[in-house]
Amino acid sequence: FGASRPPVWRTMNRLARIANHVNACRVETPCLSPCATASSAIVDKLKGKIAALAKVKVALKNELLKAGDTKIQEVTIEMCINGARNMQTMVTETSDLDANKGISYRGKSLFECNKELPKAPGGEAALPEAAFWLLLTGEVPTEEEVKALTAELHTRSGIPQNVLTTLNAVPKETHPMTQLSICILALQKDSKFAAKYSDGMQKNEYWEWALEDSLDLVAKMPVVAAHIYRRTFKDGVVPAYNSKLDWAGNFAAMLGVNDSEEFKECTRLYLMLHADHEGGNVSAHTTHLVGSALSDPYYSWAAGLCGLAGPLHGLANQECLGWLLEVQKELGNQKVTKEFIVDYVEKTLKAGKVVPGFGHAVLRQPDPRYMLEREFALKHCKDDPLFHLVDACYHAIPPTLEKTGKVKNPFPNVDAHSGQLMYFYNLKEENFYTVVFAVSRSMGCVAQYVWSRALGLPIERPKSVLLDTLKAATMKK
Repeated sequence: FGASRPPVWRTMNRLARIANHVNACRVETPCLSPCATASSAIVDKLKGKIAALAKVKVALKNELLKAGDTKIQEVTIEMCINGARNMQTMVTETSDLDANKGISYRGKSLFECNKELPKAPGGEAALPEAAFWLLLTGEVPTEEEVKALTAELHTRSGIPQNVLTTLNAVPKETHPMTQLSICILALQKDSKFAAKYSDGMQKNEYWEWALEDSLDLVAKMPVVAAHIYRRTFKDGVVPAYNSKLDWAGNFAAMLGVNDSEEFKECTRLYLMLHADHEGGNVSAHTTHLVGSALSDPYYSWAAGLCGLAGPLHGLANQECLGWLLEVQKELGNQKVTKEFIVDYVEKTLKAGKVVPGFGHAVLRQPDPRYMLEREFALKHCKDDPLFHLVDACYHAIPPTLEKTGKVKNPFPNVDAHSGQLMYFYNLKEENFYTVVFAVSRSMGCVAQYVWSRALGLPIERPKSVLLDTLKAATMKK
């Protein structure tokens, strides 16, 4: 019957679905059971777990909406002007950022995640795809579940020739993040969510087809990233895809910069630590915002990538390494000391500049991601001269910043360390670092997308105000 529906019927059906999404009907209960698809056993299992948890969460959402006028926070003028900082105004189920404990994935700290999640044979770093499962289901996967998910991602990793043709038409000097965004948009033509929406799928099916796209997207991200790296910085020859390796291990191998198991472990750790960071950061919020218009995961994540490319977000990683290399150059053949770092930082601050990699918009304690990378470095590259510099900064900079009385959080964040690890393992092209970040963050952003559709969250539309409106508010005091 569907193929013979009159165009007017299709139009009315689509308008009804749009209205339903915009109004966020509270009585509808999405995701009670997975729809029939041609997916594998592990995807069916994944869908079943998401469906079961979504049933509970949707019931909770509907119950909360009965008390929808309950106040949870007062909105201040400072919040309106200063980037909605600390304004509690959106729902994210996959992770939460606490000022003192750092990020947690489904209630588990990163230290717990790194300890409890399955690992590669003989490895110590948690597998990123295990974190992806946790973000999607709220459960720590078994070894067998992770192996099956890894195998599933391998089957979805192929890149259509038209995408590679598009990539090769882009000048090599184009920033790698621009190349990545272009490739994700080029992949969009194969979006299953977009195709099913066009066919008239029901609202309670949105999450499932969002998941199908999300699995495809996560599977393809490392392959696209490797192609971008090899064409931009090397000879254009991409090492063969190795489906015997895990998702992150294969990515490390395809970069072709270091064949060691240590580099694979470093990559696993990095990709696990950066997988998600609640919903308010620029890339996650952008992905959520665009997705709330029912743009498919490819459109949404491509938009998120453009936010991630900003100097104040994902680009901070490469800026931190650049700063470290400048300090190292200033050092020359001297041995780095705490006194040297204190003097250098004080001169930097007096010049009106900031010290990159220290402080965080939310955190008020050392970043757990930094501490886990530090543990790795102490074990695997403690004799690296650049690590000696990172270590000296770790000891010298926080008290120096604290002494100014102007810094709420003087502690290092993850960006202060990540570049050193990549540089040590011969991934030295700073412009590529944000792409590595993007490979990791794709998991969290699309997991959030799946859950936004599973919860039936509506299109996002906050109210903006004029400065004069805020002024008028102050006059009422």
